[in-house]
Amino acid sequence: MTDEIDKQSPIGLDHQLAAPVPPRSRHRTAWIVTWILLLLLLALAFVLIFHHHEAAKKKAAALAARPTPGITVTSATAQKGNIGVYLDAIGTVTPVYTVSITSEVTGLIGTVHYQEGQLVEKGDALVDVDPRPYSATLLQAQGALERDEGVLAQARMDVERYRTARERNAIAQQILDDQEKLVLEDEGTVKNDRGIVQYDQVQVDFCHITAPIAGRVGLRLVDPGNVVQSAGTATLAVITQLDPTTVIFTIPQDSLGQVQARLGKGSQLAVDAFDRSAQKKIASGTLLTLDNQIDTTTATVKGRALFDNHNGALFPNQFVNTRLLVNTLQGVTLIPASAIQQNGQASFVYAIEGDYAHMRSVKPGVTDGGLTQVDGINPGDVVANSSFDKLQDNAKVAVSNAPVPANASGSKAR
Repeated sequence: MTDEIDKQSPIGLDHQLAAPVPPRSRHRTAWIVTWILLLLLLALAFVLIFHHHEAAKKKAAALAARPTPGITVTSATAQKGNIGVYLDAIGTVTPVYTVSITSEVTGLIGTVHYQEGQLVEKGDALVDVDPRPYSATLLQAQGALERDEGVLAQARMDVERYRTARERNAIAQQILDDQEKLVLEDEGTVKNDRGIVQYDQVQVDFCHITAPIAGRVGLRLVDPGNVVQSAGTATLAVITQLDPTTVIFTIPQDSLGQVQARLGKGSQLAVDAFDRSAQKKIASGTLLTLDNQIDTTTATVKGRALFDNHNGALFPNQFVNTRLLVNTLQGVTLIPASAIQQNGQASFVYAIEGDYAHMRSVKPGVTDGGLTQVDGINPGDVVANSSFDKLQDNAKVAVSNAPVPANASGSKAR
């Protein structure tokens, strides 16, 4: 009875309502909250993605609305000018004269006058050989000449006496004839003596060896005290002429006709000598002559060019690169060689008209100093000179420089 009354009393009811929530209900509530948070995050992410996509679309639209930039190129302007037609070859500096001096007499070297590498003039003393034996021989020959000249003089006086006597019939004709023949015999003896004197004088002169030409002496080959032989091959000194000098080079036989045609008109063909890298010009000269036959093994003919060599830039036996100016083309169209492109056997350039580059076929000709003579474009036309890996026909371009004249990108047209 008491238990039943307690369950129905207000105190019992409140206690029943304040009882704890079961664990299952709390777990369900947590899941609901989690899902709500996930949905909110997803919604936020969707909004962010949507706004980013819209911004990207607007940026792309703005970029698309901008004008498309062209391919950046440098340019050059075709010019009207002159250009030389050259023949290139390898040449050798060959002195006009090279003298190897040997002794004409046998004797002891007394003095060596020259220094190694010395520049000498014609007639300068080089070597002295002891002249005393030859001076003694010369003195003997001079004595014999004086004796025989006296005998001849006496014979001539006798023949004059005999002629006077013969006019008076004081002597026989035979005596006069014999005396006249004796005079002729003495004259022959005197002439022989004079020849011996001249020979001995030459031998004495040979003892004083001088430079036969002007030039540079090489290294010293003999010293004082050495004995030289007249029949020997020992060289006492070598002299090489330096100024002027020549360069010998080859010309292909296919180009021989145009060279001869110019020479036949009396033209002087210019020849330039460059160093081995063909970058630095050493000297300028003119074509002197051509050889008289073609070398069948190389199908070339040799040419000799003459150079003033006051500064000694050309050294004997030096290898140089030569450029023979055969002709000069007048009033042709010139562009930089770098502006010409190849497609197989065809050549073309990109002519710039306004903001676009157009492919145009050309026919290249002579090239010199970075410039090429072309047919197919006119002076004043602007051509692209860079970015060929990007260019194509009708491509839009942006010129990064003012049009450069053709002769500004290389050497001036000749």
